[in-house]
Amino acid sequence: MKHVNIKIFGDVQGVFFRYSSLLKAKEFNIKGFVRNEPDGTVYIEVEGEEENLDKFTQWCRSGPQSATVKKVEEAEGELKNFESFITL
Repeated sequence: MKHVNIKIFGDVQGVFFRYSSLLKAKEFNIKGFVRNEPDGTVYIEVEGEEENLDKFTQWCRSGPQSATVKKVEEAEGELKNFESFITL
């Protein structure tokens, strides 16, 4: 198990990024949360198997079709043992 914090920059709010993240998290069996930030970014904390997290973070680099991702920052974090993936 691994924990990753992800911050996504670009045109990523109001384009179904959070909902699409929820669907991808379910597809890859990932737990955590996603939220919009006041600065216009999307912030995600996720936990899961490394291979699944790699697939999820790769998806974050493009996001849903309606999004324009300019930059993605990733950092490992402490495990929080999330029980599900939620949108905040």
